[in-house]
Parts: sequence; C-alpha cells; structure tokens
Amino acid sequence: MRLYEILEKIKIKSDIKDFEVHSLLPLNLAGKNDISYIDKDKYLNLLEGSNAGAVYVNEKLKGKIQYSNLIFVENPHLAFAYTSQFFKTTQINNTNYKTPKTNKNVRIFSGTFIGENVEIGENSTIMPNVVICDDVKIGDNTTIYPNVVIYKNTIIGNNVIIHAGSIIGSDGFGYAHTKTGEHIKIEHFGNVIIEDNVEIGANVTIDRAVFESTIIKNGAKIDNLVQIGHNCVIGEHTILVSQVGFAGSTTTGRNVICGGQVGTGGHIHIGDFVQVAGRGAVGKNLPPNTKWGGHPLMELNEWQKMHIKLRKLTKN
Repeated sequence: MRLYEILEKIKIKSDIKDFEVHSLLPLNLAGKNDISYIDKDKYLNLLEGSNAGAVYVNEKLKGKIQYSNLIFVENPHLAFAYTSQFFKTTQINNTNYKTPKTNKNVRIFSGTFIGENVEIGENSTIMPNVVICDDVKIGDNTTIYPNVVIYKNTIIGNNVIIHAGSIIGSDGFGYAHTKTGEHIKIEHFGNVIIEDNVEIGANVTIDRAVFESTIIKNGAKIDNLVQIGHNCVIGEHTILVSQVGFAGSTTTGRNVICGGQVGTGGHIHIGDFVQVAGRGAVGKNLPPNTKWGGHPLMELNEWQKMHIKLRKLTKN
C-alpha cells in the first residue's frame, strides 16, 4: 500500500515524497519504506539517526524542525492508530489442523488446534484444547496445560510450564483517543518471548509488544491471575505473586519479588533484588536492593513505622 493511499483514507494532507509502505516501526528500527511517529517532544532527538520514510509529528512543530520525511498532524498518536489498521495480521491463516514440526517424544492431546509453521521441541506435552497460532516455537521439556492460547509468533523456551487457561501474546491495551471520546485501537505487531525455566500460573495474561517483544526472562515464576502488559520485560528469577498487574513497558531487573496485587504505572523500571509488599502501588523507578510497600509507595521500614503510629493514635 502506498503512503498517499493511506493518507487519503485517514484524511491527512502532505507533500512528502510518496513510497510503498512496508510496515509501521519505531524510529530506531524504521527504514525508508516504513512509517513511524513521535508524540512527545523529548523523542525529537531520535529523528537525527532514523531512516524512517515518514514520521508523524505534531503540527505545532511546523517550521521549527526541518526534515524531509515529516508529516505534520494534530495528533500523531491518533494518526498512527488509524494507520495501524491497514497492517493488522491474522493469527491463523488456515482453519485446518496442521501437523507441527516436532521432535521425539512429543505428546499432543486431542482437541488441540495448531496453526502453520509451528515447532515443538523434544519431550514436550501439549494438553487438550490448547490453541497454538501460526509461527509459534516451543522448546524442549515444556508442558502446556489445557485451554492455553498461544498467539502468533510467540517463542517459548526449554523447561517451561504454562498452566491452564493462560493467554500468551494477546493484544496489548493500546488506544488513541479522538476529540469526541472514541477510542481507536492501535494494532500490535510484536510478540512474546518466554525464556527457559519459566513457570506461568493459571489464567495469566501476557500481552504482545506493539513492535518488538514482551519478554519473560530465564527462571521467572509467575503466579495465577497475573497481568503483564505490552512491552514489559520481566527479569531473571523474578517472582510475581497472584493478581500482580504490570502496565505497559514496565521492566524489572533480576530476582525482583512483587507480593499479591502489586500494580505498576507504565514505563516503570524496578531494579535488581527489589521487594514490593502486597498491594504496593509502584509509580516511580525503584533502585536496586531496596524494599517498598504501601500506597503511596514508600520504603518498607517507613511504611511499617507509619502503621505502628496510626495504630497508637487509634488507641488514644
């Protein structure tokens, strides 16, 4: 699809040079046939090294920055959301059961649906009613329990356990908003990577990234009913207890422990060996080797002292 066809359909005018559009990508990955966007001024410096063929930027910057590949729009995020609709892909190209590429001692139970170009490693088990979409790769000694759904392009390592009802690679919760309050879906083109020795509990949801990968690193252990948003990176040997919710682009170092119902804001980093007590609300980056609790979040010893003081006050 050519750039001018897209711009005409979403009612944007530009005198930028036309080209055949291959994909939508972030500035650091985009090539001359790709579209990208900038919705915050702090990212304008990325234009310098980008090879993107076209970039949506805010029309308020017209005359202030000079690049030949800019398309000035009122709302770059919204323009990008509309554009993404033209590039969404199907999870399963063929509705017939496909025989996956398997190694020895693989067990696949009845009721399982497997898409095209699926690979399953040695000694792995796929239990009943699992859905595996196209282009999924599953390693050795991995067990997938009943009713798990694994979306397209997911990569699962060796010695992984995924318990019943979990969803791996579903769309991230990403929308742009119009002036009149409609929510325009941003299509997600990335995937999920689950490294070796990971265990994922029942009814966990892990969203795929917008462009690149949501990653669960080696040895992480995830309890039941955990939500991990798009673009998150969960560090090695991290433990997430039941009902933890990570907003998009949350990242952790190694050996992080989050108690039940901990939640994070988006684009938060939690350092190595950090512990967050149950129901802690993480709204800022947390430095390594620290302990936190409460809402608003504070260092754990301060939070405990505060509760002791409150209890004393109620007794008077």
